[in-house]
Amino acid sequence: MTGVPIFPPPPGSAAALPEAPASPPLAPVPDPSPDAITVLVVDDERSNVESLEKIFLREGMRVLCASDAKRALEVVRTHRVHVVLTDLMMPGTTGLELLRAVKQVAPDVEVVLMTAYGSVEAAVSAMRDGAYDFVEKPLKRVSIVKSVRKAAERQKLVAENRSLKDEIKRLAHRDLVGSSPALRRVVDVATQAAPSQATVLVLGESGTGKELLARYIHERSARARGPFVAVNCAAIPETILESELFGHEKGAFTGATGRKDGRFARAAGGTLFLDEIGELQTSVQVKLLRVLQEGEFEPLGGHTQKADVRIVAATNRDLVAEVAAGRFREDLFYRLNVIAITAPPLRARREDIPLLVDHFLGLYCAKNGRPRLHPTRGSLDRLMDYAWPGNVRELENVIERAVVLSRSDALGEADLPEHIASAPAAASTQLTFEMGTPLDEIELRVIRETLRHTRGDKSVAAQLLGISTRTIYRKLDGVADDGDRPR
Repeated sequence: MTGVPIFPPPPGSAAALPEAPASPPLAPVPDPSPDAITVLVVDDERSNVESLEKIFLREGMRVLCASDAKRALEVVRTHRVHVVLTDLMMPGTTGLELLRAVKQVAPDVEVVLMTAYGSVEAAVSAMRDGAYDFVEKPLKRVSIVKSVRKAAERQKLVAENRSLKDEIKRLAHRDLVGSSPALRRVVDVATQAAPSQATVLVLGESGTGKELLARYIHERSARARGPFVAVNCAAIPETILESELFGHEKGAFTGATGRKDGRFARAAGGTLFLDEIGELQTSVQVKLLRVLQEGEFEPLGGHTQKADVRIVAATNRDLVAEVAAGRFREDLFYRLNVIAITAPPLRARREDIPLLVDHFLGLYCAKNGRPRLHPTRGSLDRLMDYAWPGNVRELENVIERAVVLSRSDALGEADLPEHIASAPAAASTQLTFEMGTPLDEIELRVIRETLRHTRGDKSVAAQLLGISTRTIYRKLDGVADDGDRPR
């Protein structure tokens, strides 16, 4: 189908058309739908703008108009625009200059240029600067509508892709949530260790957030702008772990059809997190020891390279016992154990459970497009009483499940797994403390645990502890400003 020019060419030109017979009245222009394409038409000739406006309105689009580049930029800044359709030759700022300015102000907006002075050079320059398309006058209705629609489709895909990447990045970035003494003590050590180049060994049970601590250290180190590369040593088969860590050259072994960088090379300038380090086979332990001692490594079949990485390792194993059993090198253990941090289990920081529940509810309600849920007192009591053998990871999974399955606007006991909802309240009233725990911290922990058992009734708690209610308020007020500590 051949389109008809929508702008009449100059009188007397070869493309001039004979006068067309009177057309029947056109149907009323429908109002654009809420999700309609918004196109900004920019041209210094009013008649051209009006003609294009009528065309796009009849296509169900929303149309904004501007007579110059300055006004067009103001519209882009203040309105949601999908496509800018601009004339190339305008007084003052040209369409090409407007294209560059739009890409600075709103990179997702697509720009289509139109001109009666088209050339290959102008088209190439426009595409290089980010134009989606380049059309010549006299414009044809079918081609201009098709170009704008395709530009809008691309804009939508780019915007959705950017949004998805931002969401993935947001979900991937986790914070250390909590203000309990047990967590604060660990965070204080991690904060002090972060600016150094010292190797850090993070110990603790599975699910306690050892990788979060490693990321916390990386983000507060001089290497924060470098990569954070995580390796789960237990998840990679022994036969390829050495190649994964140190890389290999072409022909280094059967199947090595090309050169491959290992994790040490990818982490250059940043931090390499070796999770489950207790699972390393002896041959890899030897190579890792050389990295820690000499600061260099050797890819399989390659030459020695400098290792510009800071190592943070983690394990849920007792490495002292592993050394005694001959499964882990003693010299490597001492090289790794420069600064040791033990992530506390969730049962040692029960007072953080309400904060963690709130954090995970916000995270997974947003991820699943649900209104924000809030826990009922009963459900929170159940969560506080549970032993959490899987630690924070188990709590996170429970909250995600509850968000998906809950049918109300609150998180109730019925939304919890049966083994948690029906579990009896914790019977033990015994507290244990590490040798050397400050007396103030012991007092505070006892007060908080007693308040948990009295469901927050300070008068009853005071009677049980043999102190005044005023003393409880005073002790709690003394830590009221701890909320601004790193979490």
